[in-house]
Amino acid sequence: MSLDGTYDDGNIFAKILRGEMPAARVFEDEHVYAFMDVFPQGRGHTLVIPKHSTARNFLDEEPERVAVLFQGVQRVAKAVRAAFNPDGLTIMQFNGAPAGQTVYHLHVHIIPRWEGVPLGRHAGGAMADMDELKDLAEQIAAKIS
Repeated sequence: MSLDGTYDDGNIFAKILRGEMPAARVFEDEHVYAFMDVFPQGRGHTLVIPKHSTARNFLDEEPERVAVLFQGVQRVAKAVRAAFNPDGLTIMQFNGAPAGQTVYHLHVHIIPRWEGVPLGRHAGGAMADMDELKDLAEQIAAKIS
């Protein structure tokens, strides 16, 4: 899909927000919802999405909503760091299929990184075990301040 288009309220993240699909919830406030990626590129791969948005990507979003989204991203990223003590963190956001976007609801990836451990392929590989994701989500949630 291109950068332009109409928001599809049937996308998986919209369904998660409406409670129609399960997710390993990490954190939620009035603006953002954070949960574990079911196709993780690494242990602890977390997604943060705006709750009240129909933006398909970063370019579609209002600046005020971008600000609160990234406040949520920073809060969750600090908790991921505290939970797993990684050597680094990758924070990514994709816009359009050629850039790697696969779900057309604005979202940000937070991936803990360790020296010598390669990053998995985006949207590739096997679906993670939901019980393991819930355990990881609880570890991160315990560190949210």
